[in-house]
Amino acid sequence: MTSTQDESGWAEPKTTAVLVLADGTVLEGFGLGATGHAVGEVCFNTAMTGYQEIMTDPSYAGQIVTFTFPHIGNIGTNDEDLESLNMAAAPGARGIVLQTAITEPSNYRSGLHLDQWLKRRDIVGISGIDTRALTALIRSKGMPNAVIAHEPSGKFDLEALKKQAREWPGLVGMDLVPMVTSPAFHLG
Repeated sequence: MTSTQDESGWAEPKTTAVLVLADGTVLEGFGLGATGHAVGEVCFNTAMTGYQEIMTDPSYAGQIVTFTFPHIGNIGTNDEDLESLNMAAAPGARGIVLQTAITEPSNYRSGLHLDQWLKRRDIVGISGIDTRALTALIRSKGMPNAVIAHEPSGKFDLEALKKQAREWPGLVGMDLVPMVTSPAFHLG
């Protein structure tokens, strides 16, 4: 995370990621995982454990997962805790939304820091978001389409991101099977 120093001498963290909802709402935070952007449907998960399994679960294909539990990533990642049957397929989730930054792993099974794991799987993430408020919004208004973007410079074309979120057709009718299964399982 980078920061800027104001005139008083206090260091303020610099926004390096945004979550742009289809209604034009922009949530600013701090990027993690892959740089770039991804479009998807924002959902939430209240689990206290299993974040790696959730991110690779095919049922989350095309979604940006908001975790309500504040300590995601604190046990790291390992090769045994994956849900996907096809490791060559795209990850289940397109993005991850967290309340707090990822801490250093504190588990003997950890093989990789969650931030590095997200980068390897090309998953864009954001932290510093009030995930409980976002969850309340999802509960009251439904799962919005959105764009999640991570750019270390903090420079975003917000109008283009808003347009992309607004114009994304959503998951209804989308054929997700090729994305989450191996070619041997496809019919036809």
